[in-house]
Amino acid sequence: MEIFTFNDLLYHFPYRYIDRTKIVKIRDVNEFTDDVQVSGTITDINLIGQKWSKRLEATLFDGSQTLTLVWFQGVSWLQKMIVPGQKYLVYGSPGFFNGQLQMAHPEIELLTAVQQGPRGYMEPVYPSTEKLKARGMGGRQLARLTEALWAMLKPDNIQEVLPEYIINGLHYPQRFEAFRQIHFPHNEALKNKAVERLKFEELFFSQFKLQQTRNLRHRFSKGVVFEKVGDLFLQFYEKYLPFELTNAQKRVIKELRVDTGSGKQMNRLLQGDVGSGKTIVALLMMLLAIDNGYQACLMAPTEILARQHFESITTLVKELPVTVKLLTGSTRVKERRPLLEELENGTLHILVGTHAVLEDPVIFKKLGLVIIDEQHRFGVAQRARLWKKAQVPPHVLVMTATPIPRTLAMTFYGDLDYSVIDEMPKGRQPITTVHRYENKRSEVLHFVKSEIDSGRQAYVVFPLIDESEKSDLENLMRGYEIVKTYFPEPLYYISMVHGKQPAAQKDTNMQRFAKNDTQVLVGTTVIEVGINVPNATVMVIENADRFGLSQLHQLRGRVGRGADKSYCILLTSSKVSADARERLKILTQSNNGFVIAEKDLELRGPGQIEGTRQSGIINFKLANIKEDRALLEKAVLFITDILKTDSDLLQLQHQPLKQHLQGIEKGSWGKIS
Repeated sequence: MEIFTFNDLLYHFPYRYIDRTKIVKIRDVNEFTDDVQVSGTITDINLIGQKWSKRLEATLFDGSQTLTLVWFQGVSWLQKMIVPGQKYLVYGSPGFFNGQLQMAHPEIELLTAVQQGPRGYMEPVYPSTEKLKARGMGGRQLARLTEALWAMLKPDNIQEVLPEYIINGLHYPQRFEAFRQIHFPHNEALKNKAVERLKFEELFFSQFKLQQTRNLRHRFSKGVVFEKVGDLFLQFYEKYLPFELTNAQKRVIKELRVDTGSGKQMNRLLQGDVGSGKTIVALLMMLLAIDNGYQACLMAPTEILARQHFESITTLVKELPVTVKLLTGSTRVKERRPLLEELENGTLHILVGTHAVLEDPVIFKKLGLVIIDEQHRFGVAQRARLWKKAQVPPHVLVMTATPIPRTLAMTFYGDLDYSVIDEMPKGRQPITTVHRYENKRSEVLHFVKSEIDSGRQAYVVFPLIDESEKSDLENLMRGYEIVKTYFPEPLYYISMVHGKQPAAQKDTNMQRFAKNDTQVLVGTTVIEVGINVPNATVMVIENADRFGLSQLHQLRGRVGRGADKSYCILLTSSKVSADARERLKILTQSNNGFVIAEKDLELRGPGQIEGTRQSGIINFKLANIKEDRALLEKAVLFITDILKTDSDLLQLQHQPLKQHLQGIEKGSWGKIS
């Protein structure tokens, strides 16, 4: 259980409490009774069964009725511990077996031992494991250990870490008292206040480290200066913009220009929903870098996505004197050599690539801007390698198309400045999303056929949760054959993509679809990112109940990229869980990724938001960012004020805070985005 020290035991908090004063008579227990506490005398005890299937049965009598107690584990130890004729306190979940009332694996202890305890009426029950319970170290036994520790503790052992004005302002107990009341509460109100105080403490210190890092970067982190808005930026803005920028895009560009002209290193997260126009913002910033004599690099997590960025950027800047090259793992040596030379002598302005750009031979002459797409797919150490490819750290812009609720952004990206594009380009029609059961499949495919006959294209996506799952792959192949029967060649042509295919084959099939050589693309979630086909107007998602909300939203974002009306059809069997039904309902009601992200947070809790949790983030023992948003925001307000008035924590009132921060184990607190 990773309890090695007294401190670990102190931070092993109860998960529930038992009202010690409430003892139920056995005659009042029935099949509707929840966990219950009874007390009585053990009248007999028997070991039943053979060596490998032994069980221990004991009979408890409380003067009103008998109750059979049964254990299948820890039998030998319990047989020695339980003595007939003695009075015991028993806690567990009652049930009936062959019409007889019994309690399986109850917690049991001598009544005299309980009566000697110094607790109030609320007894803590601690998390344990089956293996420990079988050795007599269940939740109640852990309570005995904690009680023994508490008898040794004095207020000096649990020193205050928060400034006095915060404690008084929020009417919180002192730290020693908070620990006492969470472990051995005197009443419900004191316990609740102790829990709130300790939750606040967790949120406060996790945020303090992030905000402090951000504050230090703003004060001391030297960055390259983009002094002017030059010809490339202005020419592109005035002549070659493919559409008018939204107010949100203009606001974000202004924020980025302030950052890059400040003399401090920019370290900013750019959130934007699918299709909100993040790439245009990124390109304008790259042109700004080139105008100021610097090179820019855009790094994407997959070759497909990198190629997509390369092709769209190349098309957009084709009228400008800007050199753009692509570097991936499959770039041939004869192409790679001149590319690296151009990069080193400065004639290559923009490098687009995958992890390949991190390799040692990749040397920039003057790197000024790094843009990282879908950053959660890159580790901190990987990003650091790119960050160090310049004498003065380049500006860093991290982009994500997975909208993150504000609370999550505060918790996971508190060290970053962040901007949001929360407006879609003009002319984009909302995607109509519907849920259909599989008995309507023929109607759905008939609708797809009508769209294709009108000159459009369609995706059909199957869940492939694990590439090694044979059944999933068979399901995809079966689905492919069904689609082929509805869309026979030579009237229609179909491509298929999945993760098991060689990269070249996958790329070829996607390119055929992009060029409209094939009308239907059947695939797995590999199409989630990295393919932009404005002519595709229908997305059919098979077994949609097997996908998470954010993934469904990402898949839906593959359509609706042109001027034509687009549709997303969620297909499921008629047997769908209540949770899945709720997810599908949310998706049919909203196209807003930020609304969907908030709903996703409500439904499933914070999780790891697509694996974005980075090393250095505290794993909360009590706090829950879904339920404790108000506390988190309260903590951030206090932190902001402290860093504004006493950033080096020199004031006397902040000394406990400073000492505690110095004592926290040093880790990677995300100095790099």
